[in-house]
Amino acid sequence: MSTLTRPADRYSPLYFLASLGAGGTTVTFFLWLYFWVKHPGQPVPVFEDIAAAFTGGGALMKAMIVGAMAGIVFFAFHNVRLLIWNLRQLSQFKRTEAYAQLRASNAETQLTAMPLAIAMTINVGFILGMVFVPGLWSVVEYLFPLAIVAFTLTGILALSQLGGFLARVKTDGNFDWTANGSFAQMLPAFALSMVGVGLAAPGALSHVPLTSGIGIMLATFFMMAALIVGLVALVLGIHSMLSHGAAVESVPTIMVVIPILTVLGILGMRVNHGLHVNFEAHGTAAEVLMFLTKTYSVQILFALFGVEMLRRVGYVRRFLFGAENSVGAYALVCPVVAFGVMTQFWINAGLVQAGLLAKFSVAYWILTLIALAAQVMAVWLVLHLNRRHFGKVEAVPVPAE
Repeated sequence: MSTLTRPADRYSPLYFLASLGAGGTTVTFFLWLYFWVKHPGQPVPVFEDIAAAFTGGGALMKAMIVGAMAGIVFFAFHNVRLLIWNLRQLSQFKRTEAYAQLRASNAETQLTAMPLAIAMTINVGFILGMVFVPGLWSVVEYLFPLAIVAFTLTGILALSQLGGFLARVKTDGNFDWTANGSFAQMLPAFALSMVGVGLAAPGALSHVPLTSGIGIMLATFFMMAALIVGLVALVLGIHSMLSHGAAVESVPTIMVVIPILTVLGILGMRVNHGLHVNFEAHGTAAEVLMFLTKTYSVQILFALFGVEMLRRVGYVRRFLFGAENSVGAYALVCPVVAFGVMTQFWINAGLVQAGLLAKFSVAYWILTLIALAAQVMAVWLVLHLNRRHFGKVEAVPVPAE
């Protein structure tokens, strides 16, 4: 007799990436409001700015705002829902033998997907507040210290998990090089960078020098930690792949450099803004453009490399459309989201601010199509993977010998 089952029933901490992907897609919709709705008086759009743009705007502006808000609500709901589901599943998973085996293997770093997803959900919470809560900006200075505490605690969790893993492999010396044919060990760097960009938000937005300074210094700490961990993991991954080949199910992690660079790029811009507003440090539009262009260039190179690796192992055919399922497929969402986000920043904070591109011109919209195409792909990936992994399918039992 056949039963109904689903791939997600075989739990892995990497399912936190499902929550992360939904949260990242939420950000892509918020960027519509961030770059296309005027927000005088503060560096981010809030409920009052959106309401004014909707009231005084034309049909296209109204449609854009409705689409952005609908996308934010839909994917924020899935972000929170999947985070709660993962926390419950992880609690049960910790009582199994599979968890003990994970803690004794290279895969122990998968546990840092939890603080990574938590940090993203905190960011999503602020997006929901800015977009849907009237008068939020009048009390935001009271919220920034709470955000600093929340992100710092999340960062401590990530550092604790990473420290436990490093202490084990350094003392026991049982790191499995043959099972490291990917950039999966860069996941802790991703978590640390996500914590850092969250801490950089109060650093950039607060007008209280003490709050801003604490946010900037903590963000810088986690940025440096992410860079060190990421560079070491990058070298280890390349060494293992050259020696033992790529691990097929982990091939999507080759593009994890893309979201890390996007997050660190936004972190750097937030820190620079906070230094400008509160500490008399002034940068130029040309410097921002070059910083974003360098970051964008590295992302394009890793995207080309990653796509070629996916093609060579037939990953899309096997794990997106074939009979096989891998939770690692969720690692495809973050690079797509991050590439679209960085494209938006490169266009709006780089080309437009430097005077190389007129905002809302024909050329502007042609380039913006790149970001929108990445966003469409991210939406499709989230919905498609959720359907494959969380939708019930009929399992055919294996007959007894």
